[in-house]
Amino acid sequence: MATWNSRGLRGSTLEDMINRTNEKYAENGLALIQKIPTPITPVHIDKETRHITLAYFEQKSTVDYIGAVQGIPVCFDAKECGSDTYALQNIHEHQVKFMEQFEAQGGIAFFLIFYTHKDHFYYLTYQRLRFFWERMLGGGKKSFRYDELELQFVLPKQHGVLVPYLDMIQLDLSGR
Repeated sequence: MATWNSRGLRGSTLEDMINRTNEKYAENGLALIQKIPTPITPVHIDKETRHITLAYFEQKSTVDYIGAVQGIPVCFDAKECGSDTYALQNIHEHQVKFMEQFEAQGGIAFFLIFYTHKDHFYYLTYQRLRFFWERMLGGGKKSFRYDELELQFVLPKQHGVLVPYLDMIQLDLSGR
C-alpha cells in the first residue's frame, strides 16, 4: 500500500501550469482536458489545520489527464526531470498498459516531461516510450537520456500558453 506525504507536492507547479494551459484551450474551444484525481484514503488529519498529513492510495492511478482535442481522445501523464537522464522507474507498468489500451481504442497517449534544468517541456510519444520500455524489459538500460529523444517534440515557447502541447499532438499523428 503506497502512502502519501508532502513529497506528493513536488509536481504541483507543473500541474498548475498544465491546468492553466488546459483552461485556456477550453476557453478557446480547442480542447477539453481534465485532471484525474488520485483517490486517497486519509489516515491522519491535523486537527488544527484540517489538512491530510498521511494517507494511502486506494488504487493505482493511470494517467494525470484525459479528454479530447478536436474530437480525438487524449490521455497523458506529466513528469519532472532534473537531469539529462530519466529513470523509467518513475513510470509504472499499469500506466504503460493503460496507454497501450487507450491507443488501441484510437486515442493518443503521451507524457509531458518538464526538464527543469533546461526549462523546457518535452512531448514523449507513447511509441517512443514503448521503445525505451521494451529495451528495459529486454535487459537494457532502465532509463533514457535526453540525447536519445527526437528534438522535434520539444515544446516551443509560445506567448500566452504555458505548456503548448497541441501542435505536438498533430506532429504525433502525422508520424503514424
